[in-house]
Amino acid sequence: MTAESVTSERMPAVEIRGATKVFNPGEANEVLALDNIDLNVGAGDFVTLIGPSGCGKSTLLRLVAALVDSTSGTVLVNGKSADQARLDRDYSMVFQKAGLFDWRDVSRNIELPLELMGWRAADRRRRSKEMLELVKLEDFAHHHPLELSGGMAQRVAIARAMSFEPALLLMDEPFGALDEMTREHMQNELLRIWSETETTVIFVTHSISEAVFLSTKVVVMSPRPGRIAAVIDNDLGTRDDTARDAPQFFANVSAVRKVLRAGESQ
Repeated sequence: MTAESVTSERMPAVEIRGATKVFNPGEANEVLALDNIDLNVGAGDFVTLIGPSGCGKSTLLRLVAALVDSTSGTVLVNGKSADQARLDRDYSMVFQKAGLFDWRDVSRNIELPLELMGWRAADRRRRSKEMLELVKLEDFAHHHPLELSGGMAQRVAIARAMSFEPALLLMDEPFGALDEMTREHMQNELLRIWSETETTVIFVTHSISEAVFLSTKVVVMSPRPGRIAAVIDNDLGTRDDTARDAPQFFANVSAVRKVLRAGESQ
């Protein structure tokens, strides 16, 4: 199904209108990264962005996070500018790299956003313990990042992002460094948290199967300059390990792959 926006009956958590991003405008190395993006993400939706490398998936996520500014167009988060939403801590973000602080142990890395938000020490410790149990790192609470594998460090970063239950969770290929079994576990746990908290999620991935398993809608982007090539509604019913073997799962994987291949041939 081809579309220019994700629609939802619920009030939009993210509204993007005519967003274009040009890097190095007017210079010899000018790059049109995103071209006239229109996108609505409803409150409580789980939306994945997928497309070929360099198509602008991460750039689009960074526009929502106010980490980069659009060249033209508007980006609203919870009805306010992306800059204001960032100041109001309306979202949390997980990057491709963990970004942990080496001088803080694992528990205190997880506690950092809670500390900045003024949580009491006892509540921070309780929440950190819960997050460590979630990502199966209970025995590493007092280790430091340099003592962790890359995958373990990324699991700590995910726990930190989830710690204060943000209304909007932005995730830039967060599971790419994890082994397959841990990756599937974290997918299941993320879906559980999403369903329990009704957190809105925008998730970037290169994995077609991950996009289909996780999301309510898959947004397929074209090769650069990034445009929305298709939006595929992704109703799998109950999402658990049995869904990975369901006929609808394989049908939706094929639908996403077909759109991606069509973009490559253009």
